[in-house]
Amino acid sequence: MFKRLRWMTMGTGVGLGLAVWGQRKVKATLSRYQPARLGAEVTGGVRRLGEDVRTAAEEGRVAMRQREAELRSNGPGPPPGSDVH
Repeated sequence: MFKRLRWMTMGTGVGLGLAVWGQRKVKATLSRYQPARLGAEVTGGVRRLGEDVRTAAEEGRVAMRQREAELRSNGPGPPPGSDVH
């Protein structure tokens, strides 16, 4: 009688523990994929992409100015309006 009671109690305890653990796991997974969180993650990604594009554009402008200054320092170029490239 006591063996059965002990095993029934242990089974109930393990079952309840697993049920609570599973419920927490499911809630954590659902909260990770809720629209508000996804929106925040997408917004963060877009911001990082925008920063990368701005940085690349600024680096391009700096390189362009340096190259233009280098070309201008080499002497006069073709007259304005000429078709020489």
